[in-house]
Amino acid sequence: MIADGNDRTESLTDQITLEPLLDRPLAAVGAAVTPTGVAFRVWAPNATDSVAVVIEGNGAREELRRAADGYWAGEVAGIGAGARYRYAIDGGDPLPDPASRFQPEGVHGPSAVVDPAGYTWQDGGWDGLSASTLSIYELHVGTMTPEGTYEALTAQLPALRDLGVTAIELMPLAESPGRWNWGYDGVDIWAPSHNYGTPDELRALVDAAHQHGLGVILDVVYNHFGPDGNYLRAFATDYFTDRHVTPWGDAVNYDGEHNRPVRDFIIGNAVHWITEYHIDGLRLDAVHAILDESPVHVIAEMAAAVRVAAAPRSVVFFAEDERNDVNVMRSPLEGGWGLDGLWADDFHHEMHVLLTGERDGYYGEYAGTPDSVARVIERGFTFQGQEFHGAPRGTEVTDEPGSAFVFCLQNHDQVGNRATGDRLHTQMSRERYHVASALFLLAPATPLIWMGQEFRASAPFQYFTDHEGELGRLVTEGRRREFSHFASFGTDTEVPDPQAESTFRDSTLDLIERETNADTYELYQDLLHLIRDDAVLAVRDRLSSVAVARDEVVMLYRTNGEQHRLLLANLGDEVRFPLQGLAEGVPDPPRGVKVLLDTGNERYGGVRTAAVAEGGARIPASTAVLLGW
Repeated sequence: MIADGNDRTESLTDQITLEPLLDRPLAAVGAAVTPTGVAFRVWAPNATDSVAVVIEGNGAREELRRAADGYWAGEVAGIGAGARYRYAIDGGDPLPDPASRFQPEGVHGPSAVVDPAGYTWQDGGWDGLSASTLSIYELHVGTMTPEGTYEALTAQLPALRDLGVTAIELMPLAESPGRWNWGYDGVDIWAPSHNYGTPDELRALVDAAHQHGLGVILDVVYNHFGPDGNYLRAFATDYFTDRHVTPWGDAVNYDGEHNRPVRDFIIGNAVHWITEYHIDGLRLDAVHAILDESPVHVIAEMAAAVRVAAAPRSVVFFAEDERNDVNVMRSPLEGGWGLDGLWADDFHHEMHVLLTGERDGYYGEYAGTPDSVARVIERGFTFQGQEFHGAPRGTEVTDEPGSAFVFCLQNHDQVGNRATGDRLHTQMSRERYHVASALFLLAPATPLIWMGQEFRASAPFQYFTDHEGELGRLVTEGRRREFSHFASFGTDTEVPDPQAESTFRDSTLDLIERETNADTYELYQDLLHLIRDDAVLAVRDRLSSVAVARDEVVMLYRTNGEQHRLLLANLGDEVRFPLQGLAEGVPDPPRGVKVLLDTGNERYGGVRTAAVAEGGARIPASTAVLLGW
């Protein structure tokens, strides 16, 4: 649904359909190689007299022609890929291209011409991703490997394939200030970070991933632009609007005066990741802060445009939305945005409270009991309109598939936004962590693994930036204040300085821990292969699943109508668990039921497995057992 100025909601189909928007070509921007040189096009309505392309090195200067709607365009002969340039507006200081495809010297340096056609792709047999069968591995390119490059990550693809995930999700790549950054301070959103390598090295990463059977999802930020190196206002003040306010300042102008070029800029950016880099899907950051009261929300228009551009390849769209709004994953014909699903953080929060007992901040709104964990597994969200921090939160979940809910035990936010970046598995025994991991991966949802959780990585993931001067000082001071509402992070807690190089370096994974912590790695590998290959578990059917709790045991039943799977996840002391009269809709396991997986197995570092007999099971403390018949 969409809201008008009087807070009424109307069906999207009552106002407008997407077809006219899809028939209208997006306005091309940036530098494009031609047979005779390079064509340039930039939206610069602020310019009153002139916009010139200034070529680095030889000092050549070419005046662009004024075009309609504030655009300026022209061609420079005799140059090609690799040429570096800036734009000078009304004779002012030369500035980087807002649609730069590469910033080899960072956000303040010249832009570089890139020719996507110069790369020869080898992924012609790749059909794309299906949202119904995803297992996602989220990572930060700069800290996944000691080298922190696209090339080094490419070398890790065979290991990620063998782990059993079906896609990697890259944290934002947009050019950001400094030598290290999470990526959410991006200002040159068309330019993949030079800190990780060249555009062609990113293409080679995606190409290799496809040849290993892995999709690539990219985290993108369309709710704000970073402050450092942001020259957009020099070209067009209408990139922003004061109609809305976000946590990061003025909102991007999706619905104010002269919004069409802004919408084209953002939608075109999404399309370019899919077409120029063969990216298989996008994770949209904080869509609750993408404020748009237009008849068709910019994200709905974007999703449709990207799917058309990608065809016949299949692409996926997921979003982060703290509102728990299922409308974003409903069809535009139903008033939705047409996305494939949402990050469902309620599962993480319920599990975190259950496993750690922490109740600071937003954790205080979650029960964190076996029963509440079972409910969120069945329902997708905890909050579906109930009060949260004094106001209703969430919408009712009806027939949305389990694959539409992205569950996690850890992700970059939930680890990195802790004071010291400590990981969940450092706060409990290995055995208890293994039970939680089985429950997480076997739930009828889309699982997202945060890099390193599959081998209990010892490295934290801390918040790091590399801003200059006053901005850097403010970030350091703000990080300390950020945890004032968490009682567990007292004044004596040492919060790593985001600006320190050591904070970035300390967050780098030690990949040898795949071997030293092989017990956890092999558990994750076995679970991921189960949910990929098992006839029941491969189908993320939430509606036919049953999850209930009995004391400290969470029971999860899944079926395809012919075969049955029953997970008993014991987070308490040893228990004798009856296998009769389990719950409504759950049949009694027959004699000879098979044990498909037991976290107490010595393969996973266990010393005692469950004993399953007719009518009941003895489950050791902190043990999960998966039964099948």
